[in-house]
Amino acid sequence: MSNLSQTVTGFPTLAARLLLAVFLLGLPAVLSGQNASSLAPGAKPPDVPETLKPWIGEYGPTEGTVYILGEKDGVAWILERKATENDVTYRWIKEFDSEQPAAGDPIPPFTPTRDPSDNHRALKVGNLILRKLTPDFDARQQILIHPVRPVAELRKQALAVSPPEENGSFRKPDLVELTTRDPAIHLDIRYATTNDFLGTPVYTEARAFLERPAARALLRALDKLQPLGYGLLIHDAYRPWYVTKIFWDATPPEGKIFVADPKEGSRHNRGCAVDLTLYDLLTGKPIEMPGTYDEMSPRSFPDYPGGTSRQRWHRDLLRRAMESEGFTVYEHEWWHFDYKDWREYPILNIKFEDLHSGQGLPSAH
Repeated sequence: MSNLSQTVTGFPTLAARLLLAVFLLGLPAVLSGQNASSLAPGAKPPDVPETLKPWIGEYGPTEGTVYILGEKDGVAWILERKATENDVTYRWIKEFDSEQPAAGDPIPPFTPTRDPSDNHRALKVGNLILRKLTPDFDARQQILIHPVRPVAELRKQALAVSPPEENGSFRKPDLVELTTRDPAIHLDIRYATTNDFLGTPVYTEARAFLERPAARALLRALDKLQPLGYGLLIHDAYRPWYVTKIFWDATPPEGKIFVADPKEGSRHNRGCAVDLTLYDLLTGKPIEMPGTYDEMSPRSFPDYPGGTSRQRWHRDLLRRAMESEGFTVYEHEWWHFDYKDWREYPILNIKFEDLHSGQGLPSAH
């Protein structure tokens, strides 16, 4: 994980009772009707109460120690994250159950409140007001960064240069369009909209392509997820090299672990990487995960311990399905998966408008 490592220590013995935060209404009954599956990471956990859900997230200053309101096995806890130059450590420090400190408790209570300056969600700890740093789960707006330079300027520069030269022999590219393969594949191509991390469209069209073997493997993973009630929502797949250069040049140094270096090329450029999540087949709504897509924060790591049990269950289900068909999750992004044969394909720089819809992909069944 670049120069960062993560450890989770000190999770206390979980209480037998359910959430007792003063504003909670109690957990719903355990979900019924979910059949056991070798793909599923255990039984599907119940969701947390709607009264708690908006408060799940990270609180504190933008630097230093951050406090995370999370849930595990029906109990809400405060998780502390401390970062050093080479290490990130998580520690569960306090059950989130009431405004009153336990007898002899050295840690003051964490109380939900609002920042009096603008009514923003916050936790009160003693005399401190810790503002919520992460969005609510129903927020659809992408988390933005401030580009180092204007995107229009970076686009012009990126289109004027060529990808790095590569030595060796590669397979002949054979990109196929994913939406022609199965109606349970849906698209949410953020980079073709203003709702991406740069706040402006980068793609000219909202389309998704993969090399044929990777597309076949994706369909097999989808076949395993559909009986459990899930489809696949694609955020990104094949990416022209010039877009990778735009992303790199636009991103501040602290966010570069989340973008590919154009000198090396991206696995997206080779048509063998896909950014995706789950959606509910009945409602069509995206499934909640511990962090949002393209969020440049520790919530994006595949082993991030915060969020809720159900969110982590869904994140792990997606990973198990993809890894069962030859994909590997990227160490900094729960949504990014690389196909096993990515090294066998060249870096491509073909614009979407120059690609035709792929034909002739055999059924995965």
